[in-house]
Amino acid sequence: MERQNEAGLSGKVAIVTGSSRGIGKRTALALARRGARLVVTARTVEESGGELPGTIGQTVKEIESLGGEAVAVAADLSDEGHLERIARTAIDRFGGVDILVNNAAVTVGYNWSAPLLEMPRADWLHHFAVNVHAPFTLAQLVVPSMAARGGGRILNVTTGSAEAHRLIEEPSPASSVRYYHGDETGGIPAPGASMNIPALWSPAYFASKRALDRMSNVLAPQLVAKNVFIMGVMPGWVATESAEANTELGERQDAKMVSMDVPARVLAYFAACENPLEYTGRVFFAERELTELGLETDD
Repeated sequence: MERQNEAGLSGKVAIVTGSSRGIGKRTALALARRGARLVVTARTVEESGGELPGTIGQTVKEIESLGGEAVAVAADLSDEGHLERIARTAIDRFGGVDILVNNAAVTVGYNWSAPLLEMPRADWLHHFAVNVHAPFTLAQLVVPSMAARGGGRILNVTTGSAEAHRLIEEPSPASSVRYYHGDETGGIPAPGASMNIPALWSPAYFASKRALDRMSNVLAPQLVAKNVFIMGVMPGWVATESAEANTELGERQDAKMVSMDVPARVLAYFAACENPLEYTGRVFFAERELTELGLETDD
């Protein structure tokens, strides 16, 4: 895959969900550096004193310190009224939408190592509400604006573990994958199993992300006529604030952590590349594309 020229994003308007911290915040800053005006959204408006730092207000201040323009919208993506408010704010404040980055996601309310069928149905549905239905609804709300402005980009942050074991002889390197070895307790046993059957630590999360990928595959040919292109980025095992705060994750010494700037830079590339038709409907591994395209991170 050859590197394309990147156009500046001056005059473009981008929505980035989940941008109080982590990949979302770094992506918002990367887009702002390239001239885009930002609508940043998340649930965190004020510091709560908890483990995770960052608010959407702080993201706005950092964008403004770069000379950019941004507005914060507090939003729960499981609430359709909040999704409508995000789109309406972008259109009312900046005149439209050119770029949508679906970064926000949830994994909540469930013991990762418990049998899937013991998951409360409300938790299962909540994963799909935030991880699939919210990107779908936001696309419905902003694609008309994108088309009216000459086109746009929809960029989905997905996960490589949604691809776990496409072929059984090609085990996934993701540390979120473990193996059953005939244990009959119903839980996920320790690594090093004798049976080569993949088991995911968070099945509802990965199932919803796989659904997001397939939705993108379906939308891509339908949106081409509107000059709207949709790409997915698998960020890798990223050293986000939440990953560093999670003791269990931090103890997995075999996992090579990727800087947040890696997926942010790749997302910025797909937002600005001159010929997105080459990429639409596809899902890309951030670290691999950064290397193959010869991209340098912003920081």
